[in-house]
Amino acid sequence: MTQTDTAAAIEDAQSTFSGTREVDARYRLDEVALDRWMGDHVDGYAGPLTIRQFKGGQSNPTYELVTPGAAYVLRRKPPGTLLPSAHAVDREFTVISALYAQGYPVARPHALCVDETVIGSMFYVMAKVEGRVLWDLKLPGMEPGERRAIYQAQVDALAALHRFDPDAIGLGDYGRPGNYFERQTARWTKQYRASETGPIADMDRLIAFLPQDLPPQGPTRIVHGDFRLDNLIMAPDTAQVRAVLDWELSTLGDPLADLSYLLIGWAIPATLRNGLGGADLEALGIPSVEETVARYCEQAGTAAPAHLDWLFAYNLFRLAAICQGIAGRVRDGTAASPQARSMAAQVEPLAAAAWSFAKKAGA
Repeated sequence: MTQTDTAAAIEDAQSTFSGTREVDARYRLDEVALDRWMGDHVDGYAGPLTIRQFKGGQSNPTYELVTPGAAYVLRRKPPGTLLPSAHAVDREFTVISALYAQGYPVARPHALCVDETVIGSMFYVMAKVEGRVLWDLKLPGMEPGERRAIYQAQVDALAALHRFDPDAIGLGDYGRPGNYFERQTARWTKQYRASETGPIADMDRLIAFLPQDLPPQGPTRIVHGDFRLDNLIMAPDTAQVRAVLDWELSTLGDPLADLSYLLIGWAIPATLRNGLGGADLEALGIPSVEETVARYCEQAGTAAPAHLDWLFAYNLFRLAAICQGIAGRVRDGTAASPQARSMAAQVEPLAAAAWSFAKKAGA
């Protein structure tokens, strides 16, 4: 891709990823069976039903369900052979149900279906939340004050999540406490190896290094696992987070995993839509890493994190492993998004960036 092509892709990110399209032939639903199931399990449901597929998202196919009186969102496991423990829509339903009951900004959950005979795989249905999903971290077309307010609202929502005691809201058994980074490093190594399509030296180096220099374990909290701007629905014209989306990777763990994952956006080059590295943050009105960390710590009531270089290396490694999983699904024909091939192409650059932080951390 040329520099001009890259710039055009960034500029067009909002239209590329926003909204819906016709349902991909690979992911068509049995509309009659779904209509019958909705009538039996979703309070107040009344058809007829119109179904479209959301453009965004790389993992679980996601659909807009529209009726004359209401709009819903359906998230399903992709059909076909999948990596172990991936695409856990039942876990998504569990965590958003608990958080919705606490008033945290998530979509209202309606019902979970574990009967794969209805549409071919497990799924759940939630309310559709109206608002904006912002796909480019640089927030083109906005004023500096608007950008700043959105970034502040984003970090405040993350801190609010991490203030919950999992036991107090019924999520004490949502994951295993302790040894979080050790377990996660092992998990993403396994997932990477399961979808590996060719040798990548930097990934091999990271797999050897990361378990040898683990940071100390922090408090056990609900970890979203993919907390970033384009997994938030913002109010149409204010900097209010109306819903946090895509809880597929959520578990119990160290909240610094979420914070440092959010912060890698500042390390990824600004030539990518999900990067701020090298951008003039002051001119854009976007808070710096230091400002973001300070606001998070104030809101979450925690000390400033140490070991950021290791945490950046880990998160970039994990993101590379996720992209490699997408590459594996492209190979197997089960990738849910037309943008999946470009995501798969990011594995090597992400691995190289991760290794550069690992070297700063002492590798």
